[in-house]
Amino acid sequence: PVNLLANGNVAAWQEASVGAETAGPRVLELKAQGGGAVQRGPVLATFAADSVQADVALARAALTEASANAADASANADRARAVQASGALSAQQIQQYFTGELTARARVESAKAQLDAQLLRLKHTQLLAPDSGTISQRNGTVGAVVGAGTELFRLIRQGRLEWRGEVTSTELGRIRSGMVVALTAPSGAQ
Repeated sequence: PVNLLANGNVAAWQEASVGAETAGPRVLELKAQGGGAVQRGPVLATFAADSVQADVALARAALTEASANAADASANADRARAVQASGALSAQQIQQYFTGELTARARVESAKAQLDAQLLRLKHTQLLAPDSGTISQRNGTVGAVVGAGTELFRLIRQGRLEWRGEVTSTELGRIRSGMVVALTAPSGAQ
């Protein structure tokens, strides 16, 4: 057997910083504890959603209004198309009806996009575990107002730790893949 002495630290294989994706939410609940194991997907924290739900309701109402206006503009444009050849309306009036129809459709698309943005904000009122692993650090407090990107938890991905041993350059050449390694902790445990 070849015996080599090496010192090193045991560290996380990969760590993930888990935090708020939007600015300004107030933390309502922190469900994970430091040292606790989590699976991918469960809720780690919830944020206040009252104002976001109100924004979603406003966006839904704006979409309904835009849809109604689009239906009216479309009906006006259809009537203008029907009488276009008869000369009952001027070319300018007909063009205004066609432009109104296109504008109303664009407003519907804009209202849909605003609703989607508000629904995404609502989704972000729950912070989900991005991967399975171990919570190594919990930084958040209930009631705190956090900014976008504020780290609430630090997660050791897949709960995997690795030893980062350091050997001298002369001993490095003696190490081969597949060699058995015995680690001795400061307490003497192997």
